[in-house]
Amino acid sequence: MQAAKPLFDYPKYWAECFGPAPFLPMSREEMDQLGWDSCDIIIVTGDAYVDHPSFGMAIIGRLLEAQGFRVGIIAQPDWRSKDDFMKLGEPNLFFGVAAGNMDSMINRYTADKKIRSDDAYTPGGLAGKRPDRASLVYSQRCKEAYSHVPVVLGGIEASLRRIAHYDYWQDKVRRSILMDATADILLYGNAERAVVEIAQRLSRGEQVETISDVRGTAFIRRDTPEGWYEVDSTRIDRPGRVDKIINPYVNTQDTEACAIEQAKGEVEDPNEAKVVQILDSPRMTRDKTVIRLPSFEKVRNDPVLYAHANRVLHLETNPGNARALVQRHGEVDVWFNPPPIPMTTEEMDYVFGMPYARVPHPAYGKEKIPAYEMIRFSVNIMRGCFGGCTFCSITEHEGRIIQNRSHESIIREIEEMRDKVPGFTGVVSDLGGPTANMYRIACKDPEIEKHCRKPSCVFPGICENLNTDHSSLIELYRKARALPGVKKILIASGLRYDLAVESPEYVKELVTHHVGGYLKIAPEHTERGPLDKMMKPGIGSYDRFKQMFEKYSKEAGKEQYLIPYFIAAHPGTTDEDMMNLALWLKRNGFRADQVQAFYPSPMATATAMYHSGKNPLRKVTYKSDGVEIVKSDQQRRLHKAFLRYHDPKGWPLLREALERMGRSDLIGNGKHQLIPTYQPQSDEYQSARRKNSTPAGSKKVGKILTQHTGLPPRASDGSKPWDKREQAKAAAEARNQQAARERAGAAKGKGKKPGKKPAVPR
Repeated sequence: MQAAKPLFDYPKYWAECFGPAPFLPMSREEMDQLGWDSCDIIIVTGDAYVDHPSFGMAIIGRLLEAQGFRVGIIAQPDWRSKDDFMKLGEPNLFFGVAAGNMDSMINRYTADKKIRSDDAYTPGGLAGKRPDRASLVYSQRCKEAYSHVPVVLGGIEASLRRIAHYDYWQDKVRRSILMDATADILLYGNAERAVVEIAQRLSRGEQVETISDVRGTAFIRRDTPEGWYEVDSTRIDRPGRVDKIINPYVNTQDTEACAIEQAKGEVEDPNEAKVVQILDSPRMTRDKTVIRLPSFEKVRNDPVLYAHANRVLHLETNPGNARALVQRHGEVDVWFNPPPIPMTTEEMDYVFGMPYARVPHPAYGKEKIPAYEMIRFSVNIMRGCFGGCTFCSITEHEGRIIQNRSHESIIREIEEMRDKVPGFTGVVSDLGGPTANMYRIACKDPEIEKHCRKPSCVFPGICENLNTDHSSLIELYRKARALPGVKKILIASGLRYDLAVESPEYVKELVTHHVGGYLKIAPEHTERGPLDKMMKPGIGSYDRFKQMFEKYSKEAGKEQYLIPYFIAAHPGTTDEDMMNLALWLKRNGFRADQVQAFYPSPMATATAMYHSGKNPLRKVTYKSDGVEIVKSDQQRRLHKAFLRYHDPKGWPLLREALERMGRSDLIGNGKHQLIPTYQPQSDEYQSARRKNSTPAGSKKVGKILTQHTGLPPRASDGSKPWDKREQAKAAAEARNQQAARERAGAAKGKGKKPGKKPAVPR
């Protein structure tokens, strides 16, 4: 992997003389107080401005400030006109635009496409403060305000929509967001390196159109530069036998695939994707090779090609071996440079050591911002995730290589939080990151890491080349606990339990000192079908972790519980899979209060499965096996009902499904049956009963009761509404009548008279 210029080695811009601001200004009045006549860079964001390193605008803003630039913030502007985008004046260098810490569509809509009633990144939690596809709209407004000012697009929304992508909300493939946003350049992934490089070069007078060699960027061009080789990734164009270069489909599932790519020379598979030499050059090198993905028009019309493009994209994400990608959109190409080089520990310390105020901007007064309240007393110790879960966007955005802070930097931030943040009571709410226990875990050999093309280091099992040593993390926990004024340190980030069981010492440390009664982990499912499509370990890993958790909790004299999370309706999940998961939940005594349904986020591998019905984890062809997809609203409701098997509202749907599946044996009142035969009174019935206590109202109550129980609408004296005793009596009578009819039928078949009807049990 090539070395990158350290972030702190750039010469400072002349405006460094102004020094750091208490808060990056959000108004002209604040700029006047700082002595600024203008901003060099203005960041536009869909979130409220919180000067804390958990918020993207704060990290990028403070980093650019440290480079000597004057940085202003326009947070949650009114997007209906350009006026709010002009309130800080014209920036000297560029607008930096981001939708916020979340994709704006996921922020605004639930997995069922219903509008959310709140927004955690807005003061007071109010919804409606940002538009749909916010980064796209903001970019267009910036161009309306100052058409000649470059717009640099970044953040997770831009990162995950940089190529032609399936959009769940419109149920179609959309163009790269760069095409629709009219931005000049797009930064994807962790953008610190790219934004500093671009700011420095623009400050020296370069034109944004000429900046085409920065890693982690995407831009529009009309042709492939001279001296580059193109590799056609599609299987459509087959001009004939050519020498193989580097197959985009090389070993992604085998354990051995983590080693250096094997030498080529094998017999060519006629069904395999071909590589096509387009441009003539005496020697092909990785840094001058670009892979041409199927065009937007092709992937829009062909789901199989969409899955193929998604597969190639994910195989080109290792900064050590990734090549540039290009995708045609109409008459132009969208070009994607290789991913950014991960930051070193020194650079991570530099970024997190900026003079953050660690509180929201004073303009919000006493209004609480829910997202800030959640992370107010937490510390981020690392970035990245090598889990590769197909439904998750962390790997696509932050990469698979873990970027770590030093112990000293982390301890210093805890001390600063203790001394400066109002309301600190001595409890650190989290010491983690995307995954709590991946701190300082990496490949044993940098050379192997540089050449590896596996999408996950822990699937189908933990790679033999992965160092699973948790000792540095244990040491960090102990140092943090020993700080004066710190009473408790909790771990709230997601825990990779299949890694944790490799270090019993870590599990003991965690369980003994860092669990506040409950620990949330995410098995996601129990069945192999969906787990393989998620790239998650089997439930056996959970069982091993549970045994260790309970053992060490008992030794510590603590009553603590695991709270497992599961996903409904994920690609690869059948109704039978959900039924088996529900039975597992009941056997283990779990009752989920909230249900997580699969949410097809842009660019995720599972989203490609959802859209195409193909599995991009393996070679994609028109004849390759399909993936079970849950798309209809009714089936999604059924899968959620299985997860909430204990909720009476879902019992009618479950009864119908179980009968259809030939599993009526699971309907009954026995301990090992899933749902009962009876239907309790609904909230609607109880409300109607209170409002209709007169004889005239009994008919309405009876109708509601019939609707929810299936029993005849009658009361004990013909006028009074139902009560629980009457309902139970009627239900018992109905069951006995049915049993009598069945016995009568059986007796008739044997030539015998039906027996006497049994008494109704009390």
